[in-house]
Amino acid sequence: MGWIKEFREFAMRGNVMDMAVGVVIGTAFTKIVNSLVANIVMPPLNLLTANANVNFNELKLTYPTPAPELNPDGTMKLVDGAPVMAMRDYVILNYGPFLQAIVDFLLIAIAVFVVVKMINSAKARFDKPVAAEASKTPEDIQLLREIRDALQKR
Repeated sequence: MGWIKEFREFAMRGNVMDMAVGVVIGTAFTKIVNSLVANIVMPPLNLLTANANVNFNELKLTYPTPAPELNPDGTMKLVDGAPVMAMRDYVILNYGPFLQAIVDFLLIAIAVFVVVKMINSAKARFDKPVAAEASKTPEDIQLLREIRDALQKR
């Protein structure tokens, strides 16, 4: 019974709950960012690159690999005791999807940066008037300060 109580205390600890909320909000924010990139950022970029036919996903390097030739009975063909090799199998290095992932990351990072910068500047605009009003000294306090200063001069 002590193990269950200890687990419940661990699961209900503030950090765990904060992390859970962060994961849920992060998942929802991921959908927003993906939509922003797919529907707002990419269409203008597609217009720019439409004539260039830029598609990183199809980029790859293909290397042929030697495979031994076989006789009809399944044994290796030999010439002077060495196996005869044929280039039948290929090793394919798909580097295009990796480049596309890098480009996607950069686009998403730039889009998120721009959105956060816009939010911060809007927040600063809305917070400025409140800060100016908060720094304004109330009239009764100002009068009390003037009286205090006048008394100190006597």
